Amino acid sequence: MTGTLVLAGTPIGDVKDAPPRLVEELAGADVVAAEDTRRLKRLTQALGVQPAGRVVSYFEGNESARTPELVEALLAGSRVLLVTDAGMPSVSDPGYRLVAAAVEKDIKVTAVPGPSAVLTALALSGLPVDRFCFEGFLPRKAGERLSRLKEVAGERRTLVYFEAPHRLDDTLAAMAEVFGGQRRAAVCRELTKTYEEVKRGGLGELAAWAAEGVRGEITVVVEGAPEKGPEELDAQELVRRVRVREDAGERRKEAIAAVAAEAGLPKREVFDAVVAAKNAGA
Repeated sequence: MTGTLVLAGTPIGDVKDAPPRLVEELAGADVVAAEDTRRLKRLTQALGVQPAGRVVSYFEGNESARTPELVEALLAGSRVLLVTDAGMPSVSDPGYRLVAAAVEKDIKVTAVPGPSAVLTALALSGLPVDRFCFEGFLPRKAGERLSRLKEVAGERRTLVYFEAPHRLDDTLAAMAEVFGGQRRAAVCRELTKTYEEVKRGGLGELAAWAAEGVRGEITVVVEGAPEKGPEELDAQELVRRVRVREDAGERRKEAIAAVAAEAGLPKREVFDAVVAAKNAGA
């Protein structure tokens, strides 16, 4: 019989948030694959458990090379436990390749649910949580970051991002540029840790705050685009939406059709607004 791959959530801050089953799996797994073996050692010491199985590293740098080795162990009947530094494996962390490889070989994959920075930040943000999108980390380069943000400029669901503290001010400034400085957002810092902080406000306000320097693990939650009726969209706004879509790679014809559908307007009305703006040199 083949073994089982277990994806285990680990604390995102407070070690007391570790699920009880995590201790059982650490003690009983044949192989423990950890994003950082040093952090795993600190975690097991805090939990008072000693892994009985073999401990191996499994991080971005060796994920491709180590996946076949772990799949072989699974095919041989081993129980493989995958843990990352914080939160759930595969969510902006190593794990996807191993899960995909295990599924391809018809190997059982299960999980030990645990803390999630995404869900915790959403719950604390004060923003709508009935529908949301997780966008992970934005590109580091400014141009690529703007393009990615423009792709979701009209997204009405709440958006969740991870970001490094030293890039937070640039990211919030870019969000304010694309989404508008008044768009509501929340910056969640050091969740469940001693210096946990949730800063709420408009994107412009938050960008100015972050320019002073922010430390710690960061999750950003941004309100979705507002729903506007046809009477609320003037020609300038229609043209702006078309340009955002064009900048993201859409052809003008498709961009006009999409904006018209969003606004509940005839395509001709949006087309006329774009032509008028072009003739005016705007």
